[in-house]
Amino acid sequence: MSNEFVAVLDAPDAQLIINRVQALPDGEARCRKLFYEWIGDDKRAEFINGEIVLPFPTPHVNLEAEQRLFTLLFAHVEARNLGELAYTRAMISLTRNDYEPDICFWRSEIANEFIDDLLYFPTPDFIIEGLQLETEERDRGIKFEDYAAHGVREYWLIDPRRQLIEQYVLDEAFMAFEAVGTFKLPDSITAVTVPGFTIPVRAIFDQQTNRETLLTLLNP
Repeated sequence: MSNEFVAVLDAPDAQLIINRVQALPDGEARCRKLFYEWIGDDKRAEFINGEIVLPFPTPHVNLEAEQRLFTLLFAHVEARNLGELAYTRAMISLTRNDYEPDICFWRSEIANEFIDDLLYFPTPDFIIEGLQLETEERDRGIKFEDYAAHGVREYWLIDPRRQLIEQYVLDEAFMAFEAVGTFKLPDSITAVTVPGFTIPVRAIFDQQTNRETLLTLLNP
């Protein structure tokens, strides 16, 4: 038992604290139900620790990098029938929170079970988030921990301004991410969860390299 927990139990108002903690799940459940009723095709938001979090506008440099990477992944996955991808609008429903990652991938064994009217998706195999100032704390904090705890097997953080990629893979023994490395120009990077997907980092940040890499992926 941690020292912090012992201190709470020893506090004069311990029962009040415990009562408040016990009330949190019910309160969050009600808020989450309201969130599901409110969210729709014309709205984007995430539900994180009991709060509705609205998205920040995405800078042009992020949009370009994310779209280029999605295009490469989509070409590779479709040409080889490896599974399914989603870009920005797939709601990932975890135990406590609901997220809309920038890019998600599910292997075929999972994606084949999706129905046409599916609104809340299961844990992806692979998640990619584009870093920006307003969201970086969540991408490196609550999302980093939550994705790993729910079995996301690979996580990339794309930094378009510094033109680099941080790659993490799941340590299943601890259900936590461990760093593979940080990749930058002129490195190449290989996905662990998407068989055969290796690209030059430059292909995410440079249009001509992206086109050349795309042609290679389309002709396996």
